[in-house]
Amino acid sequence: MNKMLARGPLQESESVILVDRKERKYLRRLALRKTFSIRGGKIPSETIIGLDEGCSIRSSLNETFIVLRPTLEQLIPLLPRQAQVIYPKDIGLIYVLGNIFPGAKIIEAGVGPGALTLSLLRAVGKAGQVISYEIREDFARLAKENIAEFYGPAEQWTLKVADVIDLEEIDADQIILDLPEPWRVLEKAWSSLRPGGVLLSFLPTVLQVKSLVDSLRNHGGFGCIETIESLVRPWHIQGMSVRPEHRMVAHTGFLTVARRVQLPGNPTIHESES
Repeated sequence: MNKMLARGPLQESESVILVDRKERKYLRRLALRKTFSIRGGKIPSETIIGLDEGCSIRSSLNETFIVLRPTLEQLIPLLPRQAQVIYPKDIGLIYVLGNIFPGAKIIEAGVGPGALTLSLLRAVGKAGQVISYEIREDFARLAKENIAEFYGPAEQWTLKVADVIDLEEIDADQIILDLPEPWRVLEKAWSSLRPGGVLLSFLPTVLQVKSLVDSLRNHGGFGCIETIESLVRPWHIQGMSVRPEHRMVAHTGFLTVARRVQLPGNPTIHESES
């Protein structure tokens, strides 16, 4: 069962978000005879198991917490990790720019803690396929643990501890690269994408973006090249105080997207009947 789509009363082994009066969020896993120690006191799991989402509970220090199943937006920044995650604001754009759909066949490279993988598995569903390349064994191990913990069984997921430069798959609908030098794999990516398929890259610096876009154009087999940066500014609204928050989720990275097209010199011509 996809844990992210669970309904009904909260069950043992589920993950929950505890929200305090200052809207601080704590990600915890429900387990019998387990007590959470968080800012605001202690909370036994048994006081939560069996309750409905949205309930309010009190800690040992009489602090009130709202209990919810985590949304993707809440879960991703709180995932156990050793490397930076792709943030929800960028994942939302990846869905749209990458044309992610149920049943899609997606190749991703650079898995990290599995934040994007979680989102892709949910998007493609059981009819889809996600093939993940991760060169570091410790990152791959952590991604496995996070998928098992927060998604559940994922028969549509294949994780390879390997360099994506050696990818062998074909007919992919999308290839998503979270790598420092994505231009190294453009030829492999072109061969692995179906005609019209989407290549999408996440890069932190504009110098990397420049190198990638130049390489895409020089390759000749990619069109509709576009780069986007997403900035999110939350607002504080309380009583008569309406203003931007003092902190915002500004630059995280650049998304560059391109479509696989026919290579120059090898056109596909459709002649109309006379």
